[in-house]
Amino acid sequence: MAYVEVDHLSKTFTSRGGLQTTVFEDVNFTLEKGEFVCIIGHSGCGKSTILNVLAGLEAQSGGLVFMDGREVSGPSLDRGVVFQSHALMPWMTVLQNVAFAVRARFPEWSRKEVEAHALRFIQMVRLGGSEGKRPSELSGGMRQRVGIARAFSIQPKMLLLDEPFGALDALTRGSIQDELLSIVQETNQTVFMITHDVDEALFLADRILLMSRGPRAVIADVVHNSLPRDRKRATLHHNEHYYPIRNRIVDFLVH
Repeated sequence: MAYVEVDHLSKTFTSRGGLQTTVFEDVNFTLEKGEFVCIIGHSGCGKSTILNVLAGLEAQSGGLVFMDGREVSGPSLDRGVVFQSHALMPWMTVLQNVAFAVRARFPEWSRKEVEAHALRFIQMVRLGGSEGKRPSELSGGMRQRVGIARAFSIQPKMLLLDEPFGALDALTRGSIQDELLSIVQETNQTVFMITHDVDEALFLADRILLMSRGPRAVIADVVHNSLPRDRKRATLHHNEHYYPIRNRIVDFLVH
């Protein structure tokens, strides 16, 4: 059995008038431990709903999800989630926001242990020196870094990312992508990420799932990223496999 297994997943919504719409159906895929998988598709195909089901935040209409041999049936600290909106508590400092999550994950730890652990991940996302600042004092990119630090600090078995960089400018997005890839490789984290950015998927992912348009969307194709795992942004487009893979994904999205 794979580390994460999604088996015949489906989701149907019922309107107030009783009209039923099946957003996606018969969705099947797996993630191996330490694998980074991105999912791409047009708006309305159910990508975020799939992520919410994996997170245990939303119930599916059919099918099953297993992680590490256990069925996913609700939220758990085994799964860290980062959304496009940073979801930080505005009255808390950077350190307090991360420490709050650490304390929930490790309630038996002393305050000193909690803060030391939180600081480790704050420094990992290059926010050392900003521990005492509140979210209102940070840029959008810095707030997203806090969200990433918080998600990693609970040491989840799987990290779920819902377009976390979509609202950032290109330079900030690239910088955080570099840091995310470095941390993922250092920690051997298992990651499932939603993105609309083809180049982002090629830079980060080991595999890319392509969803058809909704309603009744399915996983229409799976692209295995043959680019080396130690890829560098500056030289990525020089690899002979880069444009054939990119063109395949773009052609799918266009046609």
